[in-house]
Amino acid sequence: MGRVFNFSAGPAVLPEEVLKTAAEEMLDYHGCGMSVMEMSHRSKMFDEIIKTAEADLRELLSIPEDYSVIFLQGGAHLLFGGIPMNFLKKKAGYIITGQWAKKAFSEAKKFGNAVELASSADKTFSYIPDCSDLPITDDMDYVYICENNTIYGTKFHTLPNTKGRPLVADVSSCFLSEPMDVEKYDFIYAGVQKNVGPAGVQIVIAKKSFLDVEPAPYTPDIMNYKLMAEKESLLNTPPCYGIYICGLVFKWLKKMGGLTEMKKKNEEKAALLYDFLDESKLFKGTVRKEDRSIMNVPFITGNEELDAKFVKESKEAGMENLKGHRSVGGMRASIYNAMPKEGVEKLVSFMKEFEKNNS
Repeated sequence: MGRVFNFSAGPAVLPEEVLKTAAEEMLDYHGCGMSVMEMSHRSKMFDEIIKTAEADLRELLSIPEDYSVIFLQGGAHLLFGGIPMNFLKKKAGYIITGQWAKKAFSEAKKFGNAVELASSADKTFSYIPDCSDLPITDDMDYVYICENNTIYGTKFHTLPNTKGRPLVADVSSCFLSEPMDVEKYDFIYAGVQKNVGPAGVQIVIAKKSFLDVEPAPYTPDIMNYKLMAEKESLLNTPPCYGIYICGLVFKWLKKMGGLTEMKKKNEEKAALLYDFLDESKLFKGTVRKEDRSIMNVPFITGNEELDAKFVKESKEAGMENLKGHRSVGGMRASIYNAMPKEGVEKLVSFMKEFEKNNS
């Protein structure tokens, strides 16, 4: 069996070129006689891997010098608690646009006064609420968003007006899919398993002045982001192999023409799918048009049995992981950077045929 088109929301498709390089270097990385998996994180060779990865990421995103880049272990759930432990002193405002923002809000409430500023729960998170004039107060330590909602397929195309308060953003499922102005944020984090690498690595990009606070006294050292930045991600053993793969993906992105080019490719892929959904009589998208994500595209037929049939037959046709998240059902195509245009073309072609046979 050859490689399938993998539409998983994460862990997700990686560039074939990156996987081939990793395979070639698995037993002997650059003539050192061992795999990156076996290498000491204190070695000169790994120091070069992590420093090169950071330099390439800084170049891709034009990250200013007054921002730290940190590679962390664990997933977003660890940050849900880590962020309020570090930064919630008086009050924090959360904008609830899906399950992950909801979970982050729930965790924050364990550590202090977290308040809901806006929510799209009233319409099953199918839109982004108006964030132009939120009830933000001067005593808020930060305003929190999940910028792209993997489950529901929505995206903040305009950042909230935080009225001068720091912006904290989970960008896991849109990270490196397009250029972003890092200076509009104070703390950005991304789980890499959606668009950048294997599960188990978190990348944090944070303004140094925002990090310059004392976390709550019970905060573990590995969740103290100021300390982790000072130690250049090496307070403890980092997820070395995952960071190495991220570094290969950064090189691949640069080779592909950088993030402006990736945005163009991603918009083309998304347009193929959304244009079909807008004209289809069987399938329909579930998100308000102006809030659609170009990374995660949920859709339904309106009939659960037909949805199940579609998922089964698409799998048989070589397209994996099109089943929607267990909390919402239906279907979802995640079309990250490494999903080739041919994969989306095959999906649309299959959907057309399915519609013809099941109308």
